[in-house]
Parts: sequence; C-alpha cells; structure tokens
Amino acid sequence: MARSKNSPALIADLGAIIEELDKKGRLVRVRSEVDPRFDLAGIAAKYEGSPKAVLFENVKGYDHPVFMGLYWSRELLGHIFSRDVDDLPQYISDCIGNWQANPADPVVVKSGPVLDVTERTVNLKKLPVPTHALKDAGPYFDAAVVIAKDPETGVRNASIQRFQVVNKNTLAINIDAGRHLELYLEKAAKLGQSLPLTLNVGVGPGLHFAGAAPAEAAPADRDELGIASEIHGAPLELVRGVKSDVEMVANAMYALECEITPGETINEGPFAEVTGYYARKDKRPKVRVLKVHRRKKPIFHSILSGAEVYNSVGLLGEANVLSLLRKQVPGVRDVYFTHGGCGFYHAVVQIKQVRAGWGKQAIMAAFAAFAPLKMVTVVDDDVDIHDPSDVEWAMITRLDAATGILKVEDVFGHGLNPTFPDYLGTKVGFDATRPFPFTSDFERATVKAIDLSKLDIVNR
Repeated sequence: MARSKNSPALIADLGAIIEELDKKGRLVRVRSEVDPRFDLAGIAAKYEGSPKAVLFENVKGYDHPVFMGLYWSRELLGHIFSRDVDDLPQYISDCIGNWQANPADPVVVKSGPVLDVTERTVNLKKLPVPTHALKDAGPYFDAAVVIAKDPETGVRNASIQRFQVVNKNTLAINIDAGRHLELYLEKAAKLGQSLPLTLNVGVGPGLHFAGAAPAEAAPADRDELGIASEIHGAPLELVRGVKSDVEMVANAMYALECEITPGETINEGPFAEVTGYYARKDKRPKVRVLKVHRRKKPIFHSILSGAEVYNSVGLLGEANVLSLLRKQVPGVRDVYFTHGGCGFYHAVVQIKQVRAGWGKQAIMAAFAAFAPLKMVTVVDDDVDIHDPSDVEWAMITRLDAATGILKVEDVFGHGLNPTFPDYLGTKVGFDATRPFPFTSDFERATVKAIDLSKLDIVNR
C-alpha cells in the first residue's frame, strides 16, 4: 500500500507538521507585528517557492498566529511524506488508486481538539483571516476544506472553495463549476431545503488533497474523505456537528458550521486567483455561519494563490492524468503540470513511443482526465519534462506544425481562465515527439558522463 513513511499522527495534524518543520529548520518564524491586510501576504511572497514555510506569530489585532507555505515547495511536501520530490505524483496516484479499489471510511469519534472551544457568539472578525492582494474585496478563507453531504444520498464530499468574509456571521462562496458541491446545492434547491456544510481550517495535507481531487478521480457516489485516510495511513477522524449532521475534522484548528439557502446571493470578489488575475465581482451564494469551534491555541492556515495552488492542485491533477494515461496509452512514463500553466492548465506528458499516433492519443486522454487543462504537450522519454528549456527544445526540433497540433473548440474548461468565458473555450495539444519509427535525424547528441568528485579540481 502506498503510504507515507512518516507516522499518521504527523501527516494528519497541521500542528504536528509545523512542529516538525520547525525542528528540521524548515520554518521561518516572523515575530514582528504584521498587519493581516496586505503585509502578511507581501512578506510570505518573499519566501514563496522556498523549502521553508512561514509562521506569523504576532498578527496585528489578533491573539492567534497565521501559517503559510506548506504547499509552495514540493521539497517541503516531500519531507512531510518522506518521499523524493519526483515520486510525489506517483505516490498520490497510488493512494487514490488504493482508495478506489478498497475504499476506507473515516471514523466518527466523540471529541477532538477542534471542540476545545466553542465560541458563544459567531464573530468572524475575531479570526485572523488575511487579505492578500491589493484589490481583493476583503479577507478570504482560501485553504479551508469544505465537507458537505449529498441531500439525497448522504454521501460526503470534500472540496476547496474560496470564501469572502462579508460580516461577522456571513460569508460569500465561489463554487467552482463542475464540482460536486454545485450539484448538492442544486439538489437542495429542488428539495426546498438549505445545504449544511462545515468549513475546516488548518488540516493535514491528506484532506487538502482529497478536497482538491478532480471529479474524474472521485465519483459522486464515493466518500472522498477516504482519500485522506489512505494518504494519512490511518482513518480520518471526524466529530459530529452541533447544528447539523455534517461532520467536522476532529483535529482541525478551526471548524465553522454553516448553511447555504439556495437562491440567496451576495456580492463576492474581486479576488486574486491562481491565474494571476483578479476574479471579477459577482453575485454568488450567501453562507450563514452558525457556530465556530476551535482549538485552545489555534493556528490559522492560509495559502497564496500561486505556487501553493500549483503544487497542491497540480499534484492531484498530475496523479489523475498519470493514472488514466498509463491505463489507456502504452509507454506513458510521467506527467508534469507546469507552473507557467498555473498548475491547472498545461500538462507535459513524457512517453516512450511504441507505435505511431500515440502522442495524439495521449493528448486526448489527458484532456478527458482533467477538465481544467487547456494545453497538453507530449514529448519523448529523452526529454526532461520538468525543464522548460528542454521541453521548448523538443517543440522547436520535433513538433511538425502541419500535423502535430490538435485543436478542440468550444469545450468545457476552467472558468477562472479568462480565455474560457462561461467555462467554454479552445484547447490545444502539441505532439512534440519524434516521428515513429525513429530515424538518425532525430538522434539526440550526448557526451560522456563524468564523475567530477574523482578529479582534482580547484574551486569546484
């Protein structure tokens, strides 16, 4: 079974993760007072992509700290899971595959740290929710995992959506089209009832990955929370809600019990999204917060809409595409979602060709495996898919523009990409593989591999 070499207790508990990062010298502690409005994100951006996360210990106006950076470096994630960085997509793919074959349900326990404190009154203004970008409409929950249930079947679903703080007890949610949560809200409307949900802040990466899993990997009739159990290596522990039958994560830092009344909307946005653009202001579902639970000493978790999303969502996308392609396309070796493609939109597929035409087959299979993709580039197995220069070299020297470009018009994509208004746009694939069967014209020049450590070299 594909599980981390670290203990389930470490992987499932954000508090334990922060302690581990600190112990290993992978945590930056900011002890100066920092304003959560703009300054916190500005400081975090200086460390984005580094193999260290950041803990803001003195957040202006608040009693509790803010943590950022868990997902902005795959090196950090590799440390948490005790895996080589290059092995992470395969590891996640194996975990999802194990869950699909042998689904393991979470367990409901009587109590957990998230129930240490239940606030007497709901006042979101007391939570250190940051405002990141200069034109963001306000503070946002952007790393919290939503747990909801199908109003008809009771099947649980996990997802990650953005929530704008509107006032002390009201949020506005942007629900990504095509996700199960959108379907649940539609079902609730037909039944004439509200949709209860819980918002879980400060959870382990297993649950975060479960929430980011594409619909193609997690069917609507399966409890996605089982993915977290598989990644953690132990059943995910939940506690019962006080205001509804929707559970909360037992060891979350915060848990908010909420409900959405279908048809009730409120202004949400703008918000700096994963694309590097601001998502526009619009009328979106209104969320009423009924209860706030927390640990005695909680740490608020937030992410930057950049590399953290590229890595967290990108890993799930890579895992799903890799799993499907290996089943459908002979010779597929690896998949990488580029950072230039926002971790959502551009997949580079490495393939060892066995027959002509499989490059284009891989393009079509990748689009089917992950709907947000806008571009797929297929290269041979002698190309480093993590090196943009090497991929570009393959496109320049191996792509035949007359026959190697596949264009699909008016197809569903990701609405945050401005080239997909109303979720419709054009997708393109590039077959940058050598003509098959190979000829000497496309034999890559190589030099002898030398071990410099065995040589006497000054200033090596």
